[in-house]
Amino acid sequence: MMNDGADICFVHLGIAIDHLQKSITVFGFPIAFYGMIIGCGMLAGLFLAQSDAKRRGQDPELYLDFALYAIIFAIIGARTYYVLFEWDAYKDNLLQILNLRAGGLAIYGGVIAAVLTLIIFTRVRKQSFFSMADTGVLGLVLGQIIGRWGNFFNCEAFGGYTDSLLAMRIKRALVNPSMISQELLDHLIVENGIEYIQVHPTFLYESLWNLGLLLLMLWYRKRKKFDGEMFFIYLLGYGLGRSWIEGLRTDQLKLFGSEIAVSQCLSLILAITALSVLVWKHRTIEKDKKRRA
Repeated sequence: MMNDGADICFVHLGIAIDHLQKSITVFGFPIAFYGMIIGCGMLAGLFLAQSDAKRRGQDPELYLDFALYAIIFAIIGARTYYVLFEWDAYKDNLLQILNLRAGGLAIYGGVIAAVLTLIIFTRVRKQSFFSMADTGVLGLVLGQIIGRWGNFFNCEAFGGYTDSLLAMRIKRALVNPSMISQELLDHLIVENGIEYIQVHPTFLYESLWNLGLLLLMLWYRKRKKFDGEMFFIYLLGYGLGRSWIEGLRTDQLKLFGSEIAVSQCLSLILAITALSVLVWKHRTIEKDKKRRA
């Protein structure tokens, strides 16, 4: 059972947060935990990428130079992607597009922008895109592992009703009404006059999935067969996990005029493409080995 009046509780794990604080105030200016956590994820990701660059005999400063551009454009891309598919929520109040403290960053938008930035960066600096991408995705996935916890503090990125081991119960008053599905209303829980929804913590699922992906990539990186392999393993691994997890979420971004979850569709496309490239490259490498034998 959850503690009476707790804001959030993992009901079957006995973990409860009585008062969920979403921000702190510094010199009278509120700073959201959402942004702080995403910032920490970016810094941790940069540190890991630079560490891997040293291991590979690359210049770690190259990744710092890239990060200075990538972080800016990734935030712009993440916000643009979100606003594009949630246009009805912003079209009558365009200034809200700039209100990042309220949430609304789509990871895929950030990833797409970061990849485009890396393409341009490597051409200008005369570097190999795939070589840098292999190191960069290690930092990216670590950033995603940490960054997802920003959704926890914003009470967002959750799924439909569940009573599974990891079920999370949230005060209804803390949640954006647009994220509460009819299924959640049908399973509304009322305790001591307070309404709660009980959900799949999909932010947690994705964080744990990405942790598993990162551990796999760290183990495999010394065994990679070609430049770009880690990049495509990331696209395959993240795409598979996201396509499943996205199907559980109640706040899916939908393709224009349809009920198709755009991130789920994109995840499947990326996963299939990455798997095809990996299979083709490994077959090509094996054929070359047989030719030389």
